[in-house]
Amino acid sequence: MKCPMENSADLLAYSAHGLEAAAAAKLEQHVESCRACREFVEKQRAVWLALDGWEAPPVTSDFDQRLYQRLEQSESWRDRWLAPLRVLLVRQGLPVAAAACLIVVAGLVSQRPADVPVPKQTQVAVENLQPEQVDHVLDDLQMLGDFTKAARADADEL
Repeated sequence: MKCPMENSADLLAYSAHGLEAAAAAKLEQHVESCRACREFVEKQRAVWLALDGWEAPPVTSDFDQRLYQRLEQSESWRDRWLAPLRVLLVRQGLPVAAAACLIVVAGLVSQRPADVPVPKQTQVAVENLQPEQVDHVLDDLQMLGDFTKAARADADEL
């Protein structure tokens, strides 16, 4: 038989008299031959005997009333730690908060970019040109273009 110590649930059920008769008889045969299982069952039976012999103390008649009073009086750990600080927070909390706000505002103002003056827009002068002047300008541009082509051709020959 495979040792039930690998899965002690069967041994716990056997110790608590919770197994069916057939399974209990099979496990009992194994317990007689296996030392580790026998020790486990003996220890579990000792625990069950101790639990069966234990009697809870009687509850007093004012138990509920005392319990509710203790629940109402109990403070949380946060209240116990913050109690000494509450006086400081109440008296000095407002000035500290105001100082913190002032520091934040000063930081924001100092980080704001400086006002850059916007240059004034200059008026663009529009001149009236005569068609002859435009013709002379176009001829000059044509001549400069021809000169540039000639200069590049001379540079390529060198």
